[in-house]
Amino acid sequence: MGTLYLVRHGQASFGADNYDVLSPLGHRQSLRLGEYFKGKGVRFEAALTGTLKRQRQTFAGICEGLGVELQAMPWPGLNEYDSAAVIGAIHPYPLARPDTPELYKHHFRLLKDGLAQWMTGVASPPRGMPSYNGFVAGVTSALDHIRSHYDGHVLLVSSGGPIATAVGQVLGASLEATIDLNLGIRNCSVTEFAFTPQRHRLVTFNTLPHLDAPEHAGWVTFA
Repeated sequence: MGTLYLVRHGQASFGADNYDVLSPLGHRQSLRLGEYFKGKGVRFEAALTGTLKRQRQTFAGICEGLGVELQAMPWPGLNEYDSAAVIGAIHPYPLARPDTPELYKHHFRLLKDGLAQWMTGVASPPRGMPSYNGFVAGVTSALDHIRSHYDGHVLLVSSGGPIATAVGQVLGASLEATIDLNLGIRNCSVTEFAFTPQRHRLVTFNTLPHLDAPEHAGWVTFA
C-alpha cells in the first residue's frame, strides 16, 4: 500500500497584480514542510505537480527543505481553476482589490456562488476554462496514474480546488461539501491518501504538522 501526500501550494500573493507567485512566507512554509518530511525520513518514489508557478515554487521549496533534488512530473490537470473567471461569470463588473475584511469576505462569497454555478453547469466561465466534468477528469487522471504506477510515498503539489476535488471524489461528497472543503484548505497543508491499485482512501485532511510548534503559529494562512 502506498501513501499519497497532497500538498497545497504555500501562501501566494492574494490581491496583487500577479497572484501566481509565492510570498516570502509561502516560500518559508514550503521549505519548512520539506524539513518536516526530512525529519520523518520520508523518501518519495515520485512527485507530480501542476504547472502553475506557485505550485512549482512550492515543490522547489519542499525539495530545498528535504535537501534532495527530485524530478516532478508536470500534470496540467492539477492546475487550479481560474477564480477570477469563475467570479466573472456571475458578476461581470470588476471587483475592488480585497484589501479590507469586508471586501475579502465579499470576494469569497462570490467565489462560492460562482463555483456552485460552474460545478452544476449553470454558468460557463470564459478564458478557456474547462467544464467542471473536464476539471474533475484532470484531477482523477492524476490519481489513476499514481495508483497504476507506484506503491511507495508519492508527493503531489497542487491547489485547493484540485485537492478538494480529489477528496470529494474519494469520499463521494456532494458538490456543496466539495466547495466547503476547497475554501477551508490552508496553505502548504498536507492531505494523505493511502492507495492500492484499486482505490484511494482518505487518511488525513488539511493538516499542518510542520507548523505545530509555537514559533510557527503566525505561519498559518488560507489565501
